[in-house]
Amino acid sequence: MDLSDLKVFEAVSRLGSMSRAASELHTVQSNVTARIRVLEEELGVPLLQRLARGAIPTPAGRRILPYVARIAKLVADAGSAARDDGEPSGSLLVGSLETTTALRLSPVLVKFAKAHPEVRLAITTGTTGRLLSDVLEYRLDGAFVAGPVNHPDLQHETFFREELVLVTAASIRTPKQLTAINDLKTIVFQIGCSYRQKLEAVLAEMGIAVAQPLEFGSLDAIVSCVAAGLGVTLLPRGLVAPALKDGKVAVHKLLPTRAMVETVFVRRHDVYVSSAMKALFDLLKLKSESSRAA
Repeated sequence: MDLSDLKVFEAVSRLGSMSRAASELHTVQSNVTARIRVLEEELGVPLLQRLARGAIPTPAGRRILPYVARIAKLVADAGSAARDDGEPSGSLLVGSLETTTALRLSPVLVKFAKAHPEVRLAITTGTTGRLLSDVLEYRLDGAFVAGPVNHPDLQHETFFREELVLVTAASIRTPKQLTAINDLKTIVFQIGCSYRQKLEAVLAEMGIAVAQPLEFGSLDAIVSCVAAGLGVTLLPRGLVAPALKDGKVAVHKLLPTRAMVETVFVRRHDVYVSSAMKALFDLLKLKSESSRAA
C-alpha cells in the first residue's frame, strides 16, 4: 500500500466527496478516483460507497481508517526524529480550550515564538470532546483540556488549576434569584465542552430547570450575552475579572467540590516527543510553578 493512496482515501472519507478531497489535496478529481481504485484493487475490497452526491466509507473502509492515521503519523514522526538534533524546529500542532488560551497560554506562546522562531507553532481551539478526538486521531500533537482524563491511549499531565464561578447579569445578586426566571438559558460553548456539563449539573442541584442552551463559538460572545441578561454561564474566575470590575456581570461562588477544575495536557503514548514539544513543556512548567507561588 502506498501512503499517498491512503491519504487520498482518508481525505475522501473525512470530506465525503471526491471533488472536495481533490481540492484539499491540490489535485484533480480524476486522480483521486484513480488512486482510490488502485487501493481497492490492491486490498481486494471496496473502501468507498459511491453516492449520487459524494462518497462514504464501506465497513471495510471504516476498519482501516484508524490505521491510515497511525501510519501517516509514524512516517511523520520518523522524519521528525531523524531531523531533530535537539534544536527546536519543525511543526508543532497544539489544541487548547479557548478559556485556557486566553487565561494562561497567550504570554507563554509569545515567549515561545520569540525563543524558537524555527518552530511552526499552530494553536487550535475547541471543546474538550473535540480536542480529545483530534489527539486520538493524530490530528494534533497534544492538547490542553479540562480534566480528569482517563483513556488507555493517552497520557496526561496537570498544568493549571482554575476556580470556576457562576456568571450572571450584574442585576443578579444571589443565585436564588435565578429560580424566579422563566426559561432561564445557559450561554455555553458547543457540545463537548466540560464547563457546559458542569453548569448543567450546578443548576440541577439548585433545582433550576433551563431552557434550550444558546451556543457560541467565542468567549467574548458568551460574556457579552450574559452581561446583556440573556442567560448564565460557568467560567474561570480569572477570565471574567475584567467584566466584573467594569460592573458588566456578577459572579457567584460554587461549592468547593464543583469550583475547582484542572487543565491537563494530553498526548498519545505512541507519538514522538520532539525538542519543540519539550521546549514548550519547559516554559509551561515555569508558568505553572510561578502561578502556584503567586
